[in-house]
Amino acid sequence: MDLKLKDKVIIVTGGARGIGKGISMALAREGAIPAIVSRTASESIKTITEIETFGGRAFQIETDLKDPEACKKAVDAVLSKYGQIDGLVNNAGENDGVGLENGDFNQFISSLHKNLIHYYMMAHYTLPHLKKTQGSILNISSKTADTGQGGTSGYAAANGGRNALTREWAVELLKYNIRVNAIVIAECWTPLYERWIQTVDNPEKVLKL
Repeated sequence: MDLKLKDKVIIVTGGARGIGKGISMALAREGAIPAIVSRTASESIKTITEIETFGGRAFQIETDLKDPEACKKAVDAVLSKYGQIDGLVNNAGENDGVGLENGDFNQFISSLHKNLIHYYMMAHYTLPHLKKTQGSILNISSKTADTGQGGTSGYAAANGGRNALTREWAVELLKYNIRVNAIVIAECWTPLYERWIQTVDNPEKVLKL
């Protein structure tokens, strides 16, 4: 398949593991250069090594996106190396179990920073460069925004925000020919999901439901 991504530089937050890794691998196979933004350099390097085994290219930036200034530094690092940004995949996040009953103000705000605020910050800092390339933004979201799950208010609120921002940005950025879309994930086997399923009663039975 030729998605016409050859030599396109695309930032993938959380691109070293799980869904993000799958996206990074698929982009590299299409000839794009995923710029993996992750808190864990060792995991990013593993993914880059896999990409290089089939002749792909990738780049990694180690940073914590909960820090708004770190978002700017990550974008600047990509520009310093490649001089362009053709796309942004907002993917990093974690279903952290900050609920209404068992959470508090600080936990809720932390969950929003972990799962939503950096979506805005990364889009904000990449926007001037996406205007030049008429690039795209893809936001990874979760069904919890629409179905609820119980015990995860922070994550559900963040994903509701992701969906709303996708619609808002699609309208705002249309005049620049910047496409904005979301993929809403339901059940997906990732390292985080694997750890979570072990916390429920009879995980094997739950997986079969």
